[in-house]
Amino acid sequence: MGHDVVRTAVAAEIPEGDVAFFLSCELLIKKPVRDRNTHNIVIHGSAVPEGKGWSPLTWSVLDGKSEITVSLFEAEDAVDSGNVYMRQAFLLEGHELVDEIRKKEADVMEEMAVRFIENYPPSEGEVQSGEESFYSKRTAADSELDPQKPLIKNFDLLRAVDNERYPAFFKHKGHTYILKIYKKEE
Repeated sequence: MGHDVVRTAVAAEIPEGDVAFFLSCELLIKKPVRDRNTHNIVIHGSAVPEGKGWSPLTWSVLDGKSEITVSLFEAEDAVDSGNVYMRQAFLLEGHELVDEIRKKEADVMEEMAVRFIENYPPSEGEVQSGEESFYSKRTAADSELDPQKPLIKNFDLLRAVDNERYPAFFKHKGHTYILKIYKKEE
């Protein structure tokens, strides 16, 4: 495409340029860092202003959503508050585990980033409107299963947990048991 691309996981290493993309970014990028680029683009797994904050994809699965909207917008000082340049949805069939869900989201994010660059420079985008909601940062405690519920009632939590970083678990008779889930290859 004729563009120079630099990939970094450290905000201090972000070079000057036209566009900086922030994907699955867990930190607010301060204005002095954002000032290095003309556009600072967040691609976020919710239909902002609904679902601002952390782990929107996982929280959406836990909320029982099968249609996930991804938003591409300008980074600002306030969390997930900038003008929206585009949105794109993808569907979940209800059987996908976290790696499959993340792959679907990553594919959409890549398509959106490419489309943004192909149509650069962007219009002003649209100001976010509607009811705002925030997802909290997930912790290990968010992966606790209810052993009193049938397995099928725990399935969305099972399929949304990360087997290594925050595996599903339950407590029974003074002990904690970890459950990991994998899909059998057909």
